[in-house]
Amino acid sequence: MEAWTDLYQEIAERINEKLPDIQWVDLWHEQISYLTEELPFPTPAVFISFNTNECRDLSQLIQECDTQVDLYFFFETFSDTYIGSYNQASAIDYLRTLTDLHTAFHGTSGENFQTMRRVDMRREESGGAGNLYRISFVCNIEDASAQIESDKKTVNEIELSDEAYVRPPTTDADDFFVVPKK
Repeated sequence: MEAWTDLYQEIAERINEKLPDIQWVDLWHEQISYLTEELPFPTPAVFISFNTNECRDLSQLIQECDTQVDLYFFFETFSDTYIGSYNQASAIDYLRTLTDLHTAFHGTSGENFQTMRRVDMRREESGGAGNLYRISFVCNIEDASAQIESDKKTVNEIELSDEAYVRPPTTDADDFFVVPKK
């Protein structure tokens, strides 16, 4: 596994599969703070960020990492959210999508991560550009990207044979031990 590449792709694919209304999935690079300078993207959008909280060595340069996965959900709306507003239903769609993001990941495992659990959800500052929420999950991943791979023919420079192994006979005509007679 290429830990971060495979993890990112699996999470992005899960978002695309479980939340078809999401228009854009990308790595988090604080795009919201630079809307005029960044590549324009459609909304609603989800950005993915990774942080390791702790890594433990297993063996052969493999590590188990307690990882925090942050999903930044960005939603632009000019509708009003106040009770009784004409367009309140469309204005609060982002709350439904926050629930859907939670449901898509909390308590799930994947090929590249162990069971995720939500540990935080909060509104983030967006500079007035729209609604930005961060949902944080924690999970364990096994990062074997530094492991030295060996081919199937050599191990520590010892040649291995593909030929069938033939056991030597269990009886022998010659004595195994020579015990002197007294």
